[in-house]
Amino acid sequence: MIARMWEVRALGSGFDELLTWVCDKALPQLEVLPQHVSSEVFSSTDKRIVVISKWRHSPVALPAPPESLVARSPHVWDFSPVDR
Repeated sequence: MIARMWEVRALGSGFDELLTWVCDKALPQLEVLPQHVSSEVFSSTDKRIVVISKWRHSPVALPAPPESLVARSPHVWDFSPVDR
């Protein structure tokens, strides 16, 4: 299992539009893939959106968000579970 964390910050008043893009455009493209397990979307008060997606193998990147909606390019990290 691989967990991918994708984080982006909205530009100006574009938060609602960016969140809609993530939920209605970007995630549906990933959720149909056979290696996709699940995804969760989180938001913060400072206009950040975080997607945590879980994959059986070979995570696929979310499409690039519209440049007019983001303060900077998204950041992406992959994590693996730790046996303890």
